[in-house]
Amino acid sequence: MQVLLNTDTHVDGRQGMAEHLETVVKEALHRFGDHVTRVEAHVTDAVSHAKPHPTDIHCTLEARLVRLEPVIVKDHAASAHQAIQGAVDKLKRAVATAIDKHTPKHGTGLADLPPDDQE
Repeated sequence: MQVLLNTDTHVDGRQGMAEHLETVVKEALHRFGDHVTRVEAHVTDAVSHAKPHPTDIHCTLEARLVRLEPVIVKDHAASAHQAIQGAVDKLKRAVATAIDKHTPKHGTGLADLPPDDQE
């Protein structure tokens, strides 16, 4: 899985943030295996330091899934790390939902057995 980080000029996007992003994304999405090919993050400062606000930093994550539409989530927080973590939590749930919707279900109840096997 490829993990890409994009930041605006008001957010520090040095190597440390890229490594943090890659770690939390891969940790959160590891169970989906090869279903996720790429995650792209856009981290921006909503007010460009004009005036402080508790939810200045916005994080948008886009996950590219094999044979499915991309999944996009957003979160905002006081710091880039908090915004990334919030968006990753949302992405994990959204990817699970998208994959589950397109995964055939195999029943195990009595209604799924042939009539001769039912008691």
